[in-house]
Amino acid sequence: MSSSNAHHSELGAFLKARRMELSPAQVGLSDSGGRRRVQGLRREEVALLASISPDYYTRLEQGRRQASEPVLDTLARVLRLDDGERAYMFELSGKDAARPRRRTTQKVQPQLQRLLDDLATTPAVVLGRRTDILAWNPMAAALFIDFAQIPEKKRNFVRLVFCEPAIRALYPDWDWVARTSLAQLRMEAARDPKDPRLAELVGELSLQDPDFRRWWGAHHVAVQGTGTKVLQHPIAGQLTLDWSFLTCTADPDQQLIALTAETGSPSHDRLRILASWAAQSAGHSVADR
Repeated sequence: MSSSNAHHSELGAFLKARRMELSPAQVGLSDSGGRRRVQGLRREEVALLASISPDYYTRLEQGRRQASEPVLDTLARVLRLDDGERAYMFELSGKDAARPRRRTTQKVQPQLQRLLDDLATTPAVVLGRRTDILAWNPMAAALFIDFAQIPEKKRNFVRLVFCEPAIRALYPDWDWVARTSLAQLRMEAARDPKDPRLAELVGELSLQDPDFRRWWGAHHVAVQGTGTKVLQHPIAGQLTLDWSFLTCTADPDQQLIALTAETGSPSHDRLRILASWAAQSAGHSVADR
């Protein structure tokens, strides 16, 4: 399947998934009250709301037709897409002139690694394509897991969220974290649907985890920026941390994620306790060599 055909097929699946999540009442249509044979809106109802023919819309869902930008804009409104979902739809349609993505091995510049290491009380990691974990600082290892003990090809944030029990245990709201990370991976798939390593990752997780398999099929997407996470750490206790994504100018496919706590808050104090524990652990490790 060509890259273009893969995009069209994914676009159709995405439109169908969003259509099935809407009810007639949500879009201002009357429901006759009879039993509906399909979940959500019917194709002809979407076509009616978008002022396009049912045949045209059916072909879009079947991956047999391209859509113009005005039609995509209308469908985004009809299907009540948020900004991230709209961007994802345009990526799949090929209307968003994304730059070609190289699949060369990603490396973190020494300057960025020094920045990570200088963040003494701030957990920080660098994620690459597919949410691969490219670099981290000691605080990130203390907060999450000793990434150095994980084989390089297995260092992937989404994989750890779904497959690593220690990471699952960190998040009281694991379902939300897992869905959000998967939705971010969905956006990656739109940018490079022919990436063999991404296909391998999705296939592996689909076989191993029924939640991943079900949620991947729902075609939800998310654009990361900032937010708050609650973690239950075995040493530091409960932490409420704000996280931010910073894109690296040298390689826009790399993002630095830093987790901080409000100054003076209990979580801020607990991060300092974690930093002290991490420093002591590192000292013991060096002494034992």
